[in-house]
Amino acid sequence: MSPTLLRPAIALVLWTFVMWTWMYLTRLPAIRRAGMQLDPNAPRGEQMSTLPPSVRWKADNYNHLFEQPTLFYATAISLAVMGVEGVVDAALAWAYVALRVAHSVFQATVNKIEVRFVLFVVSSLVLLALAIRAAVLLW
Repeated sequence: MSPTLLRPAIALVLWTFVMWTWMYLTRLPAIRRAGMQLDPNAPRGEQMSTLPPSVRWKADNYNHLFEQPTLFYATAISLAVMGVEGVVDAALAWAYVALRVAHSVFQATVNKIEVRFVLFVVSSLVLLALAIRAAVLLW
């Protein structure tokens, strides 16, 4: 097994915890400032939707890091199990991580949808290229 593609996968896991920390460092003070009483009977997301957008953006991005990146983890681990250590594969994996980090920072701060969309599409194409390379190597 090769650690070459496990490194970017673990880097993205660690980045997810950076976003988790950032989310709570902004969300908890906002909840206190709003004097919000957390209600377990409120419909999911209803109370958090009353927080300022700049607070919600961090949580939105944290949730996004559990969506498409799961495909990245599966692909990176598959390539690692196959023993792949290629420069192209490593470059694609690190490019995906860098694009997801850029997407996170942009969504958590500025959140201009058109720019986020471009970052998402480019990262998706990088992941698609990595997945195709994995499929070609597997078959």
